[in-house]
Amino acid sequence: MPAQPRLPFDPVERAGDLWESHFGDATAMRLATSVMRVQQLLLAELDAALKPYAITFARYEVLVLLTFSQTGALPLSKIGERLMVHPTSVTNAIDRLEAQGLVRRESDPADRRRTLASLTPAGRELVAEATAALTAIDFAITGLSAAEQDDTFALLQRLRAAAGDFPEEQSPDAQGPAQPRPEPSIVG
Repeated sequence: MPAQPRLPFDPVERAGDLWESHFGDATAMRLATSVMRVQQLLLAELDAALKPYAITFARYEVLVLLTFSQTGALPLSKIGERLMVHPTSVTNAIDRLEAQGLVRRESDPADRRRTLASLTPAGRELVAEATAALTAIDFAITGLSAAEQDDTFALLQRLRAAAGDFPEEQSPDAQGPAQPRPEPSIVG
C-alpha cells in the first residue's frame, strides 16, 4: 500500500488554529485529534509488520493473551474482558484464528456452558515469530526516547483512569509519587 503523500504542514496544528478562530481554545481538540492520528499510524505500521503472518494486530493481541495464560487457554468472555473489546469482536477474531489453525475452541471442562480458546502449537510458533517482528520495529514507536515513552504512557494512563478504564485507586495520581510499576497480570 503506497504511503499517503505528506502535507507541507501539520494538519492537526492547522485545524487547531482554525478551531481557535471559530470556537476558542483548541488545546483539548489538538490532543484528542493527535491521539487518534497516532493510533491510526501505529495500527497501520503494526498491521504491516504482521501481514507476513496473515494476522492483524487485534488477532495478535488474542494470541499473546492466550500465551500469557497459565494453561494456554481462556474463556472467550475473559478474552473480551482483558482486551476490552465487545464479545462479537472476540468471536470474529477466534473464528479467523481457528480457521488458520492457530487456536481451537473447546468446552470448558469446569463449566460446559463456557467456551475456551486455546493455542495450538502453530499458534505458539506464530506468536513467537510475530513478536520478534514487532519488537524489531519497537512496536512502531519512533521519535521518542525510552524515558519519553514512559512519560507518555503515564500521561495516557491518567487519561484512561479518569475515563474509568480501570479502578481509580490504581491510577498513578492515587499512588502518590512515581513508584516502580509492578508487572501487570492481564490474565490473573
